[in-house]
Amino acid sequence: MASKEYVLFKINEENYGIDIDNVENIEKIIPITRVPYTEKYVLGVVNLRGNIIPVVDLRARFSIEKKEFDDESRIIIVSVNDLKIGMVVDASSEVLRLESDDIDTAPPVRGNVHLDFVREIGKNEGRIIMLVDLKKILGLVEVEN
Repeated sequence: MASKEYVLFKINEENYGIDIDNVENIEKIIPITRVPYTEKYVLGVVNLRGNIIPVVDLRARFSIEKKEFDDESRIIIVSVNDLKIGMVVDASSEVLRLESDDIDTAPPVRGNVHLDFVREIGKNEGRIIMLVDLKKILGLVEVEN
């Protein structure tokens, strides 16, 4: 059986996972500079060790009500198609290995953008973990509505 590691994060008490191969690092919230005329879910950019990185608010991207940043809030820096992008999440604190038997294809739900971002569903010790499609979340491919 093949297994894969995922970085887990939470939004609104729901568990999500990203393939660990796409994760560069996880940072506490740092100052974010707003950029005008961007999508509503784009918070702006950060200067991370001399690199300017765009930052996306996953709560806004998933159409979940805004929440003030707190001590648990994190920016997960991901790399997709040679692009580095930050994603603000409520919390991230775990790396989890899932066996292929514990992963199912996400059920098709038309018209629900939130679920269109979910590629697969992982199961671990009674938890459901939504394994996300980074390209769709980050707007690198169009989401069908």
